[in-house]
Amino acid sequence: MYAHRTGRARLACAAPLAAALLLSACTSSGGGSGDGGDKGTAPPSGTQQPKETDPFWVNPQGKAARQLAAYTKAGRAADAELVEKIASQPAGEWVGTERPEDEARALTEAAHKADREALLVLYNIPHRDCGQHSAGGAADAGAYREWVEKVARGIGERRATVVLEPDAVMHMVDGCTEQQYHEERYELLKGAVQRLKRRPGVTVYLDAGNAGWGKPEEIFEPLRRAGVGDADGFAVNVSNFQTTEASTAYGTQLSDRIGGKPFVVDTSRNGNGPYTEGDPRENWCNPPGRALGEPPTVRTADPLVKAYLWIKRPGESDGDCKGGPKAGEWFEQYALDLARGAE
Repeated sequence: MYAHRTGRARLACAAPLAAALLLSACTSSGGGSGDGGDKGTAPPSGTQQPKETDPFWVNPQGKAARQLAAYTKAGRAADAELVEKIASQPAGEWVGTERPEDEARALTEAAHKADREALLVLYNIPHRDCGQHSAGGAADAGAYREWVEKVARGIGERRATVVLEPDAVMHMVDGCTEQQYHEERYELLKGAVQRLKRRPGVTVYLDAGNAGWGKPEEIFEPLRRAGVGDADGFAVNVSNFQTTEASTAYGTQLSDRIGGKPFVVDTSRNGNGPYTEGDPRENWCNPPGRALGEPPTVRTADPLVKAYLWIKRPGESDGDCKGGPKAGEWFEQYALDLARGAE
């Protein structure tokens, strides 16, 4: 119902990991006909990218890796080659709500052992997503603070880059989040930034919308109130499809208004840019004809852009639209189409 909402129907828990990595699995199996394949078949170990270009950890137990294992076992070589484009790249780990301390610890420990850095996404703000596909979040302010505290404790002294609360600031600006929740949300976001930055190895980027919404003159002051001054920068295009060029222009305009802060761009699915057909209120949800974007890297085309990241995990559904499963579940055909579109 909101023409400007970023429409990143999210997942409620992180991708299931092998028991060796995570002490507590998510309640969701991840869905999708190929998600995990034969439970007795170990997924591939995962290949890390060159550290100097991409310091982030590739999760060898992610949904794309398990799909790759299933295709390989079934002899589906062409499909395996396609999905390997996703499985071989680092992508955001969306921390769940059941045992966040254990999960954050397991993820950062696994990354540390691989001599890489974990990329975490925190998405649990109260009144999340305004009743849309990923509605929910922490029950109240106290529950949210406790959740953030557990995540911080789980990270410990290890390195992690954290993308904080996609949509949370923008939805206050566009009217999606009711006014009565604004002051509390500002306090929670600012407190989360400050708590995470007390960890010496943590880099924090606060979500700042996308170029399709494109109103830096309206969001820069809310970002300040939400604590971007204490963060390392901000994130743009999270789970969206705006081109890297447009996202860089949007981020640059916004950076000019908040003291030259750097930013990161989600390039996970922006290879063909945004979908412009049909109802604009729904063209964010599993849009057809999209493609993987630039691979994750810290070597970008602009000094203000600290990294191109795959914050949204390619192949996971935006929601139960256009034939997709619920938000966050593996959407096998969509994953193949994204990879094929990048050829």
